[in-house]
Amino acid sequence: MPSPSPDPSAGSGNLAEQLVRLTRRMHRAQKRHLEHLDIAFTPAQSRLLRIVDHYRDTPPRMADLAERLEVVPRAVTTLVDALEANGSVRRVPDPANRRVVRIELTDTGRSTLRALRSARRAAAEEILAPLTAEQREVFGDLLSALVDGPGRHH
Repeated sequence: MPSPSPDPSAGSGNLAEQLVRLTRRMHRAQKRHLEHLDIAFTPAQSRLLRIVDHYRDTPPRMADLAERLEVVPRAVTTLVDALEANGSVRRVPDPANRRVVRIELTDTGRSTLRALRSARRAAAEEILAPLTAEQREVFGDLLSALVDGPGRHH
């Protein structure tokens, strides 16, 4: 009697679990690297800082942030309130329309963002340490293919 063919979705389930575990490990390692700096940011707050920084010349509106984060505007308000309370961002009026509020990074926010990026790089270095240079390159290519989608990497 032939053996049953393996379930192709079983491997995907294991990969999904491994990706979740790797993401959690990355967050824990990043958090450890930030402990000595006394910086406590949630992943959502960190992402909001990166998005605000991405706009550079023209600070984003709350609606822009909600769209980029794919959340309801109220969720952005909560994030911005927390970041404003710790001095990382400030609300500024739009020069063209005083009713529109824009969000910009403060010097503290830029400094925090640099620390967060440094912690992320250190965490990645720690996690990738067991890999050879060649394995890292292959892994980077695979991640690019997954993140960017077909035909958009290199």
